[in-house]
Amino acid sequence: MTLDSLPSGQWARVQDVRAERSLRRRLFELGFVPGTKVRVIRRAPLGDPLELELRGGRLSLRAVEAAGIEVA
Repeated sequence: MTLDSLPSGQWARVQDVRAERSLRRRLFELGFVPGTKVRVIRRAPLGDPLELELRGGRLSLRAVEAAGIEVA
């Protein structure tokens, strides 16, 4: 399952990040490393972007970027 398909309010753990090298590095810097717990707080009315919670903070991520993050 990818992060963009995770239902709102549900927790999951990052399994892998599959993205272009520079985006992958940036996602790692933001805390999306394997084993990290992440939760979708809510989605914008048209589904993009997603508001996420991880490592005690919140951030927004575009759905296309979230599609490259595998969670379980």
